[in-house]
Amino acid sequence: MKLKLYADRMSQPVRAVIIFCKKNGIDFEEITVDIAKRQHLTPEYAEIIPMKQLPAIVDGRFKLFESHAILVYLASSFPGVADHWYPADVFKRSKIHSVLDWHHSNLRRGPTTIVRNTVLAPVLGRPLNPEAAAEGEKFLSASLSKIESVWLKGNGRFLLGGNQPSIADLSLVCDIMQLELLGETERNRLLGPYKEVQQWIENTRNATNPHFDEVHKILMEAKEKLQNPRMKGATNEGGGSDMKRTLHSRI
Repeated sequence: MKLKLYADRMSQPVRAVIIFCKKNGIDFEEITVDIAKRQHLTPEYAEIIPMKQLPAIVDGRFKLFESHAILVYLASSFPGVADHWYPADVFKRSKIHSVLDWHHSNLRRGPTTIVRNTVLAPVLGRPLNPEAAAEGEKFLSASLSKIESVWLKGNGRFLLGGNQPSIADLSLVCDIMQLELLGETERNRLLGPYKEVQQWIENTRNATNPHFDEVHKILMEAKEKLQNPRMKGATNEGGGSDMKRTLHSRI
């Protein structure tokens, strides 16, 4: 049976899994679960994934959620996946897990917190929260500094000194891509000091294109709407219902 992937592409972890499948020729059926419409909270979805989270997969009788676990499973179970994504070498594999475990409690908290409390707040009908955004910037800055000083050391083009990407590269880069919603000026302000991180993002993009750009198309479309002056005015006046349907609770 074909792999089923339950997804909403506005989700960073979802995008990482989709890009991985496309890049590695894994045949899958993408089943859209619209978080904005709270479809992930329905009894029907809970029967499939009791934790009501995205992404999730069903492979025959096997069900799994959490993007890191899904990437590990896909890299380990499907033929034709290159070893560099999740090496057979236990030492290299353990290093990848160390990055993934660090990701959730560090980098993950940066882009999401910033976006929710700045550019996205008016769309969701919430007040701007500069204090929360500033806290998110602290997490982001500390995380990017760690990435450069610990995992991008040496001559490698990817994390852990690799010359080819791993599932950790894809997972972390997709998270940082959420900053695109802020617009060029703010994104550049936040990422500008981190030249090695910027090059690593570009390396990961190039290594996974055309799939990287195709899967991130929805993010770029949302960015254009958020940066549109007419849309900004509509959201500030309580309008922008189409944008709310697109973004609410997805990021």
